Amino acid sequence: MHHLLPTSTSIDEGQRNARVAILPIGSFEQHGSHLPLITDTAIAATISAELAAAYPLLQLPPVTISCSQEHSAWSGTVSISATTLLSMVADVADSVRRSGISALVLVNGHGGNYALSNLVQETNARGNRMALFPTGQDWKDARSAAHLDATMHEDMHAGEIETSILLHAHPELVRDGYETADWTADDRRHLLITGMSAYTSSGVIGRPSLASAGKGKAVLASLVHRFADVLHVLDA
Repeated sequence: MHHLLPTSTSIDEGQRNARVAILPIGSFEQHGSHLPLITDTAIAATISAELAAAYPLLQLPPVTISCSQEHSAWSGTVSISATTLLSMVADVADSVRRSGISALVLVNGHGGNYALSNLVQETNARGNRMALFPTGQDWKDARSAAHLDATMHEDMHAGEIETSILLHAHPELVRDGYETADWTADDRRHLLITGMSAYTSSGVIGRPSLASAGKGKAVLASLVHRFADVLHVLDA
């Protein structure tokens, strides 16, 4: 099982001499009755661990609470403001830069962290190097490589892809019932106003019944492969 937290020592990192750091960003929000509140954090940390095993990267511990206001109708969900999240990430970027790291990659596991895209654009415009991964295209490529059945739009939350990744990497986190937890809500045009509760009573929007460990493994393999392009663009 992959560690959710990096376990390297300062000696290990000195020998690795990484030029790029990766910061997993998750959330603490409802994922229906079959996935835990830490789902996005577990997925972001798992992707980061896979990347760190394949490339010379400084793997940072995850940000575990982010912008989950759309899930506030469900018990257990906790959020911070976008301003707080951006300030935290900017501080981390400044810190790793002072330590000799040339670029920071934000490995985002929560789709509601929209503000991170603006931060990445602003950081690069100022002459510092930052990337956001996976992008929407990276996720689409991974879905295709893993032969997922649901589309990205259909499979919004706690569905096929998230359940598949955890079935592969952390099966102990997946509870019984995902096979019958499908919920579709393709027209979500007022989501920013109403939150998720206007479109689902269970907290699920997607088809977790289609999930499998094999699909999760293939998704992660595709993301690891695609990350080489990020390093190339960062010139790292």
